[in-house]
Amino acid sequence: MSSSAVEEQLKAIIKPYIPEPELLLTLTEDSDFLKDLKINSAHMIDVILDVEEAFDIRIEDEQAEQLKTVGDALRLISSLKGE
Repeated sequence: MSSSAVEEQLKAIIKPYIPEPELLLTLTEDSDFLKDLKINSAHMIDVILDVEEAFDIRIEDEQAEQLKTVGDALRLISSLKGE
């Protein structure tokens, strides 16, 4: 799966959890899930579960704690997918 395809799928996953849809327009790899995209910590658990299901991967608790930005998530997904 190409990195752009992974990014598009990740955007689709996080979209329902972003309270202000216009924030998705400014999304970059540096976008912080909590601060910039305003996804609350409870919804971050849902995002992680959705990512695991969509990409058929398992994210360990220690890895989940390190997910601060969109770039962090993209790198982790690529790493776990072996790409």
